[in-house]
Amino acid sequence: MALDRKAPNDLNAFWMPFTANRQFKKNPRMLVAAKDMHYTTSDGRQVLDGTAGLWCCNAGHCRPKITEAIQRQAAELDYAPAFQMGHPVAFELANRIIEIAPKGIEHVFYTNSGSESVETALKLAIAYHRAKGQATRTRLIGRERGYHGVNFGGISVGGIVNNRRHFGSLLNGVDHLPHTHLPDNNRWSRGQPEHGAYLADDLEKLVALHGAETIAAVIVEPVAGSTGVILPPKGYLEKLRAITKKHGILLIFDEVITGFGRLGAPFASQYFDVLPDMMTTAKGLTNGVIPMGAVLTTAELHDAFMDGPENMIELFHGYTYSGNPIASAAGIATLETYKEEALFERAAEIAPYWEDALHSLRDSRHVIDVRNMGLIGAVELDPIAGEPTKRAFSAFLAAYDKNILIRTTGDIIAMSPPLMITRDQIDTLIGTLADVLKSLD
Repeated sequence: MALDRKAPNDLNAFWMPFTANRQFKKNPRMLVAAKDMHYTTSDGRQVLDGTAGLWCCNAGHCRPKITEAIQRQAAELDYAPAFQMGHPVAFELANRIIEIAPKGIEHVFYTNSGSESVETALKLAIAYHRAKGQATRTRLIGRERGYHGVNFGGISVGGIVNNRRHFGSLLNGVDHLPHTHLPDNNRWSRGQPEHGAYLADDLEKLVALHGAETIAAVIVEPVAGSTGVILPPKGYLEKLRAITKKHGILLIFDEVITGFGRLGAPFASQYFDVLPDMMTTAKGLTNGVIPMGAVLTTAELHDAFMDGPENMIELFHGYTYSGNPIASAAGIATLETYKEEALFERAAEIAPYWEDALHSLRDSRHVIDVRNMGLIGAVELDPIAGEPTKRAFSAFLAAYDKNILIRTTGDIIAMSPPLMITRDQIDTLIGTLADVLKSLD
């Protein structure tokens, strides 16, 4: 059956995620093709991708090596179970991930998304302490304004209000650290803000309140992306690591966004030189082409489960599609593309130019803050009184009409272009955004 990919005959059936469905379906924005740095719209326009899809297409779009790897694998081995069976591609990808992971990270547990990676890491944390004879450690600590996916564990430790408020009481035994956004002290920060490391000390208050013997893990994004790019103050992550170690609490870095080159290093853990006990990943693992995620762990955490009779299952957890052959092939080809094109190094090299371009918007209309790190940037707008989010959403629509794709969260414009972006493309992206800001009410 032929499908007119440019003009579906009915938009009603698809309930779109995180979308103003009624607004969209009155005036759809349809993307029908993509290549390198650009999307093609249904009306034939080329739109510069300023968001790497949803923080995931780090190598750009429709890259030949990744496309060919998927085609070959689909024709050779389409699916294989990961329960009591294996296939070579999943093991090879795991080895490749560990090769670029921080020293001390030695094992990979496959999932299918960032949300599943978070759920897996939270379960592993509780199960680890139980395996170590510390079954009282069940409490989980997240952070205000944190984003850790959309499953119940993730929104429980997460701290974005609208992601939580509609879904009941969520998990019990969860508490939150304060966020690190201090605009009065850190406005217009270039890279890590100077002020706010003391906020990590709030973990000591939670330990005093609940008792260290009840706390399993702390989970944070090294750089909080989906909430509007909130950066870790200098010394903050180091303090958090020291406090968790002091009290025997596991530290989980949610690297779903920061993993695979976004900061110019393979992982934020390396960028900040702070080693967590677990790292959650997804997005850039397969360049967003096929759903796949992974939890990366230390040997100490993994080995705590390797006990009892060898014929017994060590961990009663997993997914039908864990280590899917086609996703694994996409992952290997993605890592090869990063390496062959030196995209992590490229991101590090172009980051200062990106920073200067972003901060050129400082005096633009309605702009109250600009902040950046690696190839991530945020432009915060003064909200319209009584109409939160409206100004930024208007900027998003105007930007699309001017052939650039940005993302908004609240009244913050967030950008995270593919790592292959050029200086000329940065000029186009930021120059067009400057024109959009001039036009806003």
